[in-house]
Amino acid sequence: MPTTDGETAMRDLADKANYERLQKDVHAVKNDIAALTEQITDALNAFAGQAGKQARSGYRQARENADQAFDDMSERGSAMLGAAHDAANSLEERLEDVVSQRPLATVGLALGLGFLIGAAWRR
Repeated sequence: MPTTDGETAMRDLADKANYERLQKDVHAVKNDIAALTEQITDALNAFAGQAGKQARSGYRQARENADQAFDDMSERGSAMLGAAHDAANSLEERLEDVVSQRPLATVGLALGLGFLIGAAWRR
């Protein structure tokens, strides 16, 4: 069956309408993809900003903890040094008291220790 000019014109008109509708759909999909890309970019930027804030906060907290630990160790070291200094002073005072109270016993003890050390040294 041969087609008439009217049928051809109708078919061309339908094809043109379908083509225009397809173009509109493709354009709408492109716009949706662009909007989605923008939303994803915004979400990633917000996430990166939040992660940066948390990292800075964690660094600050770790630094404060390290400073506090250093201060604690410094205080403990100072206290131990003070205790050792006090013990040394106390021992010195006791030795001075013993030497002043018993000078002959102290000299005898020193001679005996010197003799023992000298004998051990020779062997």
